[in-house]
Amino acid sequence: MANPDKLDEIFRLQQQLNLRIGVDTTNLTDEERQKWVLNYCRAMTQEIAELTDSVPWKWWAKYQKFDKQNARVEVIDLLHFLVSIAQVLEMGPADFSEAYAKKHQVNVARQDSGYHTKDEHDSKHI
Repeated sequence: MANPDKLDEIFRLQQQLNLRIGVDTTNLTDEERQKWVLNYCRAMTQEIAELTDSVPWKWWAKYQKFDKQNARVEVIDLLHFLVSIAQVLEMGPADFSEAYAKKHQVNVARQDSGYHTKDEHDSKHI
């Protein structure tokens, strides 16, 4: 592969990393899938807290500085776990990209319509 698709490469690298740490997302039972979705959600919650701590959010503390470099690293940590969740849910790069594009269309349509009421059915096709 001279120049692989970037999303394909991200998914491939994440699968390798997961296997290296002992998590095979390809042959999970439904119970194991639920466990790993929850594990990865919890990990993402921690990464979001670390991202939040990269930004001066304590309005009473004058010593804080924006740590852009660390914020960027935390975003990538979030992506690691997000891709892992996608893999647990049996999504590959094409599935992920297609679902993103469809959800993007829903979000644009919501904005165009003023998004005054929630419609639980507008995302059922994704």
